[in-house]
Amino acid sequence: MPPIAPETATPKSAALEIDGLIAGYGQTRILEGVGLTVPAGGRLAVLGRNGVGKTTLMATLVGQTTRHAGTIRLGGRDITGLDSARRAAAGLGYVPQTRDVFRMLTVEENLITGLKGGPRDRIETAYALFPRLKERRRNGAGNLSGGEQQMLSVARALLGEPAVLLLDEPLEGLAPVICDQLMEALTGLSMTVILVEQQIDRALEFCRDLVILDRGRVVHSGPAAAARDDHALLERHLGVALMA
Repeated sequence: MPPIAPETATPKSAALEIDGLIAGYGQTRILEGVGLTVPAGGRLAVLGRNGVGKTTLMATLVGQTTRHAGTIRLGGRDITGLDSARRAAAGLGYVPQTRDVFRMLTVEENLITGLKGGPRDRIETAYALFPRLKERRRNGAGNLSGGEQQMLSVARALLGEPAVLLLDEPLEGLAPVICDQLMEALTGLSMTVILVEQQIDRALEFCRDLVILDRGRVVHSGPAAAARDDHALLERHLGVALMA
């Protein structure tokens, strides 16, 4: 696979534009005409009940589903026709819900795989973000706790220096104190972030904007801060109401 030339690579913190996206698995369509825009440096929460297409949207953005129609633009560049590897090279970073780590490798060896050929001293930036990983750097990734594996998955994605970071339920199953640590680390990021998360209060606090999916379609979009006070909206589409 030829490398992406520097002049066509996406700059740090890029806008992501999706238009008329129809996608799913084989002939089964999950997303039905999804459209949204996240500005460079923006933070978008993608919310919705279980099974409405949130994870499918993230997987489609990184080229892991069947796309039937629509376009995806990253930093103004059409990446719709690129495979997963070239989308990653163009600037998409992905932390899936499954916390994918190389279980047989050490923490540091996992981080090295995220460097994509960059200088090894960049690993220190990951350790600064997640000091616990430095303490466990010689441990096998398979021996880490769930929270540590999630930190490792996020740190490895960040070492690839993505322009857009996709996070699919990063807080799932984590203890509250680990959630606090992870969200504190994410708050300091400068790249564009799209976050799928079931902890609605944390998602709306972290993100500036949100979209709500239902049956594969966007049924609401707007500022996250306004949604926090709109209990009727949250109850109607998510079945929850945040504490006052």
